[in-house]
Amino acid sequence: MRKFLVIFLISAVISTVGVVIYRDNFTRINLPVSEKVLGSEIDAINLWFPKTDNNVNTQDLGINAASAILVNYNTGEVLYAKEVSRRLPVASTIKIMTALVSLENADFGETFVVSKNAVEVGEDSMGLSAGEKVMFEDLLYGLMLPSGNDAAVTIAEGIAGSEDAFVALMNFKSGRLSLKNTKFVNATGLDVDSEKQFSTAYDLATIARYTWENQKEFRHIVSTDHKFIAATADHKSFDLYNDTNLLTTYPGVRGIKPGFTWEAGYCLVTYAENYGVKLIGVLLNSQDRRGEMTRLLDYGFGKYGVRIEHPELVL
Repeated sequence: MRKFLVIFLISAVISTVGVVIYRDNFTRINLPVSEKVLGSEIDAINLWFPKTDNNVNTQDLGINAASAILVNYNTGEVLYAKEVSRRLPVASTIKIMTALVSLENADFGETFVVSKNAVEVGEDSMGLSAGEKVMFEDLLYGLMLPSGNDAAVTIAEGIAGSEDAFVALMNFKSGRLSLKNTKFVNATGLDVDSEKQFSTAYDLATIARYTWENQKEFRHIVSTDHKFIAATADHKSFDLYNDTNLLTTYPGVRGIKPGFTWEAGYCLVTYAENYGVKLIGVLLNSQDRRGEMTRLLDYGFGKYGVRIEHPELVL
């Protein structure tokens, strides 16, 4: 087991409210929380960004989503863009960052105890019960396949002691990725009346690309269509199915994450690969995310001379 999350030495960030995170008896982390996390005062670790300064296509592809982007995974070339820097609620696509931060700060074999708070968060769930002890790896499947909010909170509490403390880690990571238009207030993506959380199609593409590139466990989990977790002495069994749109119907789609709340609408972040062409697509507040992502991917692969047949896809 790792004896620490990360030791942050953040001399550049001053005059902030500090959050103290106790990971275990050996580690104490003082993590500042402020709007400065959204800026560039934190040392950056990411060098890949969508290149929006080229001749980006904005032609009518029938994309009615409030915001959309399609980008070449390798080069960063933006193939399609619509309101890519517009700050919007993004629902459960936030869980991409939840997964990233947790993968960097926990081991697969660790076990977390499910709290009453995690069980009562509501909405999408992997079916946890209070008092169960579940391995981190299994919780990740519950987080990313059925989009379990109970899994998100259990992971957050298990790693950082509380969801608020974990969200501070998420916002710190956002700063290190040099994201300018992203703010997290919870680990689930659920709408919060008291405080707005937001991201953009541009920032989500950046988060998705960084996570896919650097976390092989993430790649395996989000590409999994079905996962059965057998019962143990510590928890019941779980039968989990991936609700990511197009995963089993559009050739080359490897997943990443859909999302929905009434405020955010239907959202979708997708990674797809065919004949060496790798694409990341993002749709925010779409009324037809399956159809619109299909049109984006068809257009994107077509730009490289790759025609995709998808007879199993009924739109």
